[in-house]
Amino acid sequence: MDFAQILPVIFLMLLGLTLLIYVVLDGYDLGVGMLLPFGHSEHEQDVMVSSIGPFWDANETWLVLGVGILLVAFPQAHGLILTQLYLPVAVMLLGLILRGVSFDFRIKAHADHKVMWNHLFTAGSLITAAAQGWMVGEYVAGFSRDNVWFYPFCLLTALTIPAFYVLLGSGWLIMKTEHRLQADSVKWAKRMMLPMVIGLLAISAITPLVSHEIASKWFAFPNVLWLLPIPLLSVAALVVLWRTLRNQKVTRELGWRVFAAMVVICLCACLGLGYSLFPYIVMGKVTVWDAGSGTGSLIILLVGVGITLPMILGYTIWVYRVFWGKASLIHK
Repeated sequence: MDFAQILPVIFLMLLGLTLLIYVVLDGYDLGVGMLLPFGHSEHEQDVMVSSIGPFWDANETWLVLGVGILLVAFPQAHGLILTQLYLPVAVMLLGLILRGVSFDFRIKAHADHKVMWNHLFTAGSLITAAAQGWMVGEYVAGFSRDNVWFYPFCLLTALTIPAFYVLLGSGWLIMKTEHRLQADSVKWAKRMMLPMVIGLLAISAITPLVSHEIASKWFAFPNVLWLLPIPLLSVAALVVLWRTLRNQKVTRELGWRVFAAMVVICLCACLGLGYSLFPYIVMGKVTVWDAGSGTGSLIILLVGVGITLPMILGYTIWVYRVFWGKASLIHK
């Protein structure tokens, strides 16, 4: 490959990186939003919101960056993808708007109105997560709506992604809270683990049925051998997750393991998806080279991303360092 051919691949990797960071960071605060009604008191719900308060706006920056890279680096794919995903994208934006409005109004609301804003924040979080799950299903299936498994697969991903986010949010709350709320977060994680695992297994089983290209890439010999570390690492992360949740030290020094195990599972899923799709950016329709902008445009964009990405990453790290610690202590 010459430099002109490598450039679109670089931007595909940057796109994957930004979306991976978004899923992890915004995933946990969407999960906390869906868990909000289960707080036993107004104080516990305030602590749950406080645990994500300093971060959640910055977390969504990664989604904006990812969409921006898709638009400028792969304009043809951007048009095709958003045309196919028009409805779920609109639903996701509705959920994000609902979350933003309810979050701000909740802070200023009187006690008798706060319950309503809590429910709206939860509804916005659930709508956003389910819409993202549906979009993932459509994208992986290559928008092949004539496939008999297409809609069941999209429904499955629309149910599994919220379950994944809830478990991610539970892991965040285990790290950031104390006492009864922390113990409840462990219980929520335990209860959500089985539905999430069932969903992930079902997605893995049905994916070859919705995409023959993916099936041929994963189950051809010797591909199946050198791809084996991805599912094995996922299983190992699930084992660590389950054993940590059953360990009494999970509310003390082992709390970080739950969140870390979920991040590893997310990383494995992204690696598997990246391998399944490449060299296509839209499965079976458009390759990264067909969809990419001109070499000159990509070079200019690479300079811009080279400046912007480290700034956003540095700011994110700085914010997490400043507001690290238990949420109940941060806002005293």
